[in-house]
Amino acid sequence: MMGAAGAGLALSACGVQGQGGKEKVSQTDVQEFWAGKAKKGSLNWANWPGYMQDDRETIKAFEKETGIKVTYKEVIQEMGPWFGKIQAPLSAGQSIGFDLMVMTNGIQLEQCRQLGYLAPLDLAKLPNFQKNAGESFKNPSYDPGNAHTIPYESGVTGIAYNTKYVDEEITSIAQLFDAKYKGKVGMMADSQELGNFGMFLLGVDPEKSTKADWEKAAAKLREQRDKGIVRKYYSQDYVDAVSKGDVWMTMAWSGDVYSLTSPDVKFVVPKEGGTIWTDNLCIPKTAENPVDALALMDWLYVPENNVPLTEFINYMPPIPSTQELLKQKAAAATGDDKKDLTRLSTSPLIFPTQDDLAKLRHYRRLTQAEEAEYQKIFEPIAKGS
Repeated sequence: MMGAAGAGLALSACGVQGQGGKEKVSQTDVQEFWAGKAKKGSLNWANWPGYMQDDRETIKAFEKETGIKVTYKEVIQEMGPWFGKIQAPLSAGQSIGFDLMVMTNGIQLEQCRQLGYLAPLDLAKLPNFQKNAGESFKNPSYDPGNAHTIPYESGVTGIAYNTKYVDEEITSIAQLFDAKYKGKVGMMADSQELGNFGMFLLGVDPEKSTKADWEKAAAKLREQRDKGIVRKYYSQDYVDAVSKGDVWMTMAWSGDVYSLTSPDVKFVVPKEGGTIWTDNLCIPKTAENPVDALALMDWLYVPENNVPLTEFINYMPPIPSTQELLKQKAAAATGDDKKDLTRLSTSPLIFPTQDDLAKLRHYRRLTQAEEAEYQKIFEPIAKGS
């Protein structure tokens, strides 16, 4: 998620008509979709910026091994505008020009599932996923049974704080609401991210939350805002702010803190909980080359193929054995390479501890009716209304 997971949510379509699709997938659905489809030798992949090496090392390796040509484009900036772009052709049963895309779990992915815009995955043709994916990446609440998606990379929303200005250990979301940090706190503008932290503060599991929980969380978030504690609601520009001390602590994404902030900035999963979000590989139902796309998805789950991606992206890989391979690579390296690989392979920002993983929750799955209620409650907070 190189942009906000739910940014631009106002662009998400309410009441749009699907292709008679359904979110629950049967084996018959899988068989009917894949019947008669064959490898064609090429595919088009839509992804976020910063999610592939500049020299396309991983894509070149896949092309060399399989003979499948990949046209790769970084055309996804935010989920809301992306959904707005693909919704019309998908609702009409037309190609969007891509056979594979990366979508963050959240409102737009849920709409794609409910509206029947995504191909049902044939897990029998994803043996590397089944063998090598971590258990916490299988059967996620936002896509039961991995019916339509498998993870590409994941990250955590927690708290980043600058130790030059904060002389206490930050362990709790409540510290983001402490008046002694008035004007020095950053919060995320994204309504799902913001709502989750409000609910964590109250001890509510966002995945199981109700409208009453949303209203109570929003009241706390408005109180925080109205007391002047929040300096700004950020999209991605919090990195410079917390590094320079414009804010002393802020909601933050784990990979950003690992890659982009100053050494004085620390990251913590607060004791109340943090959000785990996942950017997922999925195939549009109208894809012209779905068999080739499925082959790439499974190839990415060979641990050795995942290592170069993790080195570049610096987010959580869905393959636990990647960590051991990186440690082996670090042991064989020298100089700065050894230092960088050792830091990467041992970082809890890339490979969270079991204690941290146990505290993580996804966004709440929302129906279209619930989405309207959720947005009405949380979206005005960052806008000052």
